Amino acid sequence: MTALCPGATPLPPAAPDVRSGLPSAARPARSAGPVVTELRLSAFASHRGTVLPIGPLTLFAGAAGSGKSSALRAYEALARLGAGDPLAEVFPDPEAYVPERAGADAQGRRGFRIGCTTDGPAGPVRLDLAVQAEPTLRIVGERLTGGGETLLTTALRDPGRSTVQAAWHTAGTVPVTRAPLPDDVLGTALLPLRVAGTTEGQVRVLAAVEQTVVALRSVFACEPQPQRMRAPVPSGEDRLRRGCENLAAVLERTHTQCGQRHARLVAAAGAGCAGTVTGLGVERLSDGKVQALVERDGGHRTPVGRLGDGELRYLALALVLLTGPGVLAMEAAGEVPSAMQTLTVLADGLDRDLDGRQLRRLLALAASIGAAGHLRLVGTVAEAAASEARRTAGVTVVDLEP
Repeated sequence: MTALCPGATPLPPAAPDVRSGLPSAARPARSAGPVVTELRLSAFASHRGTVLPIGPLTLFAGAAGSGKSSALRAYEALARLGAGDPLAEVFPDPEAYVPERAGADAQGRRGFRIGCTTDGPAGPVRLDLAVQAEPTLRIVGERLTGGGETLLTTALRDPGRSTVQAAWHTAGTVPVTRAPLPDDVLGTALLPLRVAGTTEGQVRVLAAVEQTVVALRSVFACEPQPQRMRAPVPSGEDRLRRGCENLAAVLERTHTQCGQRHARLVAAAGAGCAGTVTGLGVERLSDGKVQALVERDGGHRTPVGRLGDGELRYLALALVLLTGPGVLAMEAAGEVPSAMQTLTVLADGLDRDLDGRQLRRLLALAASIGAAGHLRLVGTVAEAAASEARRTAGVTVVDLEP
């Protein structure tokens, strides 16, 4: 039996594409777990009233200044808040996301509003968030709705306190439960510790909360940095970092523990790297560090540090698509089995340094793996790459205008 990475879900069977060495894309299946289906940027950076659909393979396209990166930034911010990260860590420069020309109110307050919709066992659930950026960073309003009901609301009642007044649906002897919550964390992420689940209303609240939190937490933001991927790295750092600088250490693990995925990665490398690739290996150096090697015909081995920027980014992105929470530097929702989760990869500048052939291969790979419902890809591409992406089955291109 072929070895798999610990905690990884099996790859879907797919017929090989003889032209590229990659599996042919299959029709997208229903997601295995809760997912984000819509991103709302009511007032965020350059966006006002923007509603973005999120599918299994979604790319935001547009000219410079169209808000592609800020849209992905809002998605990642919601994901981090859903994981319980403090507001100040998620938005270290909150004023940067206040819409330009947005005036302050009588108390000198300015801020931004974002939200999303998730889908899963609880049906469509909406989360909307109002954040005050000035004069003090805080969450001033939050609303969770589902099934035609308001399940949670929070509001700032006393600006002198670092709390908001929360009210959540109970549907028992008391229809609504009220309590203060901190104004620097997402209230939705705190509710599992506050709601007992003893009434039908509380059960509905917990179901909606769990769906929202799992959908948001199952995210990995990937930004491969070729200049940091060339040097040898310490062995044993087998959780891939956001910048993919420890690629060699992760390859050491996949080579020995994830046979099926490693074989798929070799096939992907052959389709996107120059020359004939027969394998990907790792060499241990005298100082204990490891460097990744590309194996070619005749036993020739090339350190990945000699690859071009495009080849390194392509290789890192292929590795991300082929692995999962057990290998990526992210914390999956531990209380939910991996078979019931769907990983969403966020890739800003997906096409950066890639040629058309490499982009096509990555999108085909994402579509093939995503067919099982365990992986989604949301990225940004420049206008020139959008037409290429539209020719790939299963890809949704969302055009943004400056």
